[in-house]
Amino acid sequence: MVTNSEVASHLYELARLTTLSEGSSNAFRVRAYETAARAVEGHPESVADLSVGELTTLRGVEKSTASRIRELVEHGRVERLEELRSQFPPDFVELTRVPGVGPKTAVLLRDELGVGSVDELRRALERQELRLLPGLGAKTEENIATSLERLGVAGKERRTPIIDAMRVGRDVAGALAVVPGVVRAEPMGSLRRLRETVGDVDVIVATTGDPEAVMKRLVELPLVRDVLGRGARKTAIVTAAGLQIDVRVVRPDQYGSAQLYFTGAKAHNIRLRQMAIDRQWILNEYALMEAETERLIASETEEDVYAALGLPWIAPEMREDIGEIEAALAGELPDLVSEGDLLGDLHVHTSLSGDGRGELEAMVDVAKKRGYTYLAITDHAEDLAINGASRNEMLEQRTRIGEVRKRNRKMRVLHGAELNIGRDGSVDYDPEFLAGFDWGVASVHSHFGLPSSEQTERVVTAMHNPAVNVIGHLTGRRIGKRPGIDLDVDAVLQAAEVTGCGIEINCHLDRLDAPADILRRARGSDVVFVISTDSHDAAEMAYVRWGVRLARRGWVDRHRVANTWERDRFLAWARAKRA
Repeated sequence: MVTNSEVASHLYELARLTTLSEGSSNAFRVRAYETAARAVEGHPESVADLSVGELTTLRGVEKSTASRIRELVEHGRVERLEELRSQFPPDFVELTRVPGVGPKTAVLLRDELGVGSVDELRRALERQELRLLPGLGAKTEENIATSLERLGVAGKERRTPIIDAMRVGRDVAGALAVVPGVVRAEPMGSLRRLRETVGDVDVIVATTGDPEAVMKRLVELPLVRDVLGRGARKTAIVTAAGLQIDVRVVRPDQYGSAQLYFTGAKAHNIRLRQMAIDRQWILNEYALMEAETERLIASETEEDVYAALGLPWIAPEMREDIGEIEAALAGELPDLVSEGDLLGDLHVHTSLSGDGRGELEAMVDVAKKRGYTYLAITDHAEDLAINGASRNEMLEQRTRIGEVRKRNRKMRVLHGAELNIGRDGSVDYDPEFLAGFDWGVASVHSHFGLPSSEQTERVVTAMHNPAVNVIGHLTGRRIGKRPGIDLDVDAVLQAAEVTGCGIEINCHLDRLDAPADILRRARGSDVVFVISTDSHDAAEMAYVRWGVRLARRGWVDRHRVANTWERDRFLAWARAKRA
C-alpha cells in the first residue's frame, strides 16, 4: 500500500523536476503539483483507496494529477517522473540548489560547459568559464563562487537538506511501520538530532515478526533506485534522488540500545562507550552488558541505558559532545521546552498575504484545537513586492479580527504584521499606522549580500523600533538554497537584551532559523525567544514540532520562550516593548 506521504513525495519531486524541464513557462503545473502534494499530506484517510474522480474532490488536485497518483498506486511508478529523473539525475538537481544557479542557468551550464554536478561547477569556476557565457559575467561568477563557499555544498560528501531527507525518512518509517509484527519504526541519525543537512538516513525497526518481511517491503518501495546490500536485519538502498537509506531491524527489547547507537552523534556515543568500559561493561547497538559475563544491564529504553551509566536521559537534539554529558553529570542540563508547553503561535499568515493559503477563521480554528490562549496574525506588510498587504487591506482585516475575537473569548487574537527590514533598518508603514497593531514581526527579505557591519546595523536598528516585538527568521537562510546573512551575532544578542526585542525560532524545516549555534550563544543571557511556525496555511501550524526540537538543539531554557508564558504575562511583555 502506497502511503499518503509517499504520494506527496512523488508530487513534490514532480514539481521540482518540472521546474527544471519547463522553467517558468509552466509555473502553473509546478504549483498544481505542490498544491496537490499538500492536499494529500493533509488528507486524513489513505488516498490510495480513492478513484481519479474521488481524488479530484480534494482541494487543488486536478484530473491529470489524480491520474498520476493512480498510476503510482497501481504500478509503483509514474512514467513522467521516471523520464524526468533520467533527464535530471541527482547530481544535476543538487547543482540547482546553489544560489545563483537556477533551472535556466543550470541547463545553460550543462549544455555549454558540460557542468552536471557541484564538483564540475567548482572546476568551471576555477577556470573562470562562467563569465564567458551569455547573461552571466564576472560578477555572477563571483557571486556563485561565494555561495558555494558559504553553503559548503562543494565538498566530497553529498549532503541533503533536512526538509527533503526528513520527508523521505518519514516515508520509509511509515511504510515499514505497517508491516505485520512491527511495533516501532523511526528515523534516527542526523534526522533525529535535527541536523540541517544529512549524508544519509538511518531507520530502525522493532518487530516481533520476521525481519525478512520488513526488508521485502523496503526494497519494493517506489522510491528505491538501487539496493546496495540486503541482509536479514540490515539493508541499504538508494532512492531515485540519490539519498542512501540504511535500515536496521531489532527485537523490541533491544530498541533503546538501537535508538541510542543509531542516533549518534559518533563523538557522543564514544563518550558513552568509554563510560561503559570504565565499569567493565560493553555498550553496542543491542545492549549494555557486562563484558565478562555478558549479563544484560539495560537495552529496552534509552532512559534505562543512560540511568545505568549514571546519567539522566539526554535529548537526542543535544547529542553532539559539546558539553551535554558534563552538564548531565553536573545536573545542569537546560529545562527544555516541549510542544505541550506552548500557549500561542506568533507568526501566522492568511490568504491576505500573496503567498498565504489559509483563511483567517481556519487558522484561528486550528489554534483553538491546539489549546492556544493567544495567536498573532502576521500577514506580509506592504513593502514586500507581490505578497504584501496594503493599509486598507490591513484595516479591513483588523475589523474581521475584532469580529473573530467576539466569538473566541478564551483566546486572544492579536492583529500583527510581518514587517520588512529595509537596507537602513526601517520597516513598512509610518509610526502612527504601526501603533495600531498589537504585534510586529520584522524580517529580512532583501539585500542579502550586504557586508556584516551593514547587516548587523539594519537588524539592530529594527530591534530598537517600538513596533517590532520580534525579529523573524534572523539570518534569512534557506537551508541548501540560500546562506544566511553575515551578522555580528554577539552585537545582535546584546541588542536583544537591551531592547527587549525577541528572536524568533522559525519552525519551517527549510529555515530552522535562528540556527542552533546562535541559540547556544545566547545561553546565560536574558534574550527572549518565541517559537513560531510562520504558517502560510492551517496544516503548517503542525510544524511547531520542528521549532520545539530546534530550541532543544540550541539548549534554550523553557522559561526564556515567551510563548510558554501565561497569557497575561505574555501580553504585558508584548505591550511593554511597543510602549
